[in-house]
Amino acid sequence: MTERPKRRPRYTGKNPRRFSEKYKEHNPAQYMDDVSKVLARGQTPAGAHRPVMVRELLEVLAPRPGELAVDCTLGFGGHAEALLTAIQPGGRLIGLDVDPVELPKTEARLRALGFGPATFATHRMNYAGLAKILEAPADVILADLGVSSMQIDNPARGFTFKYEGPLDLRMNPQRGQPASALLAEIDEEKLAQLLRDNADEPDAAAIAHAILQKKLTTTLQLAGVIRRTGATDDAVRRVFQALRIAVNDEFSALDAFLRNLPLCLKPGGRAAILTFHSGEDRRVKKAFQAGERERTYAAIAQEVLRPTAEERRDNPRCSSAKLRWARRA
Repeated sequence: MTERPKRRPRYTGKNPRRFSEKYKEHNPAQYMDDVSKVLARGQTPAGAHRPVMVRELLEVLAPRPGELAVDCTLGFGGHAEALLTAIQPGGRLIGLDVDPVELPKTEARLRALGFGPATFATHRMNYAGLAKILEAPADVILADLGVSSMQIDNPARGFTFKYEGPLDLRMNPQRGQPASALLAEIDEEKLAQLLRDNADEPDAAAIAHAILQKKLTTTLQLAGVIRRTGATDDAVRRVFQALRIAVNDEFSALDAFLRNLPLCLKPGGRAAILTFHSGEDRRVKKAFQAGERERTYAAIAQEVLRPTAEERRDNPRCSSAKLRWARRA
């Protein structure tokens, strides 16, 4: 007896709203016209990610055929695809990512485009350890420090407060503790300081006090507590950002990466870093300026580069992006 095909989950209303229900967006090859409509509205299809400032990155990194490039934060692979195309023939790209959920999908996607093992290799690891896996210095190194849309949009990952999900926020859900566990053990003073340090939150004390009044295990519980203090959704975003940075130890990883970056670049090699909030940008700016003073870098970006008005309109999630670059002496 032939097994009947499994029916897709039903949803209420004319259009699917939940991440798991958007089956057309999860299958762009089959539903290209529907996905094109989502993109035309300035939205990101479920399960996908739109690479930020690709043209500007290619200009400052100037990848050439035959070069070795590293994408330190592979994500959906949009930047990697552009770099791989630019360094052919003869070039090679190494892609790093800590996310065990998304990395295999991206590797398969790029393999399907024709980039075989001789051209493209992946490592599941944090970019802080880049120096450990490089057999030789690279010509081009890129790090995009933003959270991928695949992570933001999937409630199961705990990055979004639009839908109910576990209060997790880990880039690698197989390591470390979720945000709910952090909140269960931190004291009020330390939490307030964490919100200031990681997100420049002006109402850190009041929000920290409210958060620790009861055990929180889901994203909507946390968002609700923050809103009840009179805070806006901007404050909710800042709190989620601050907790994500703490859970993933992002600043320590960035500091380690910036220390080792000159050792990972060939003479004349180019590095570019995309940041999305002031705490990251300050670290990158100071590291590049120190490297220029010490003549480790021959040149650095004197002004931060930002997305064009057109890109911000087409992809609102890129609005806070800042790009800085450096060239090895």
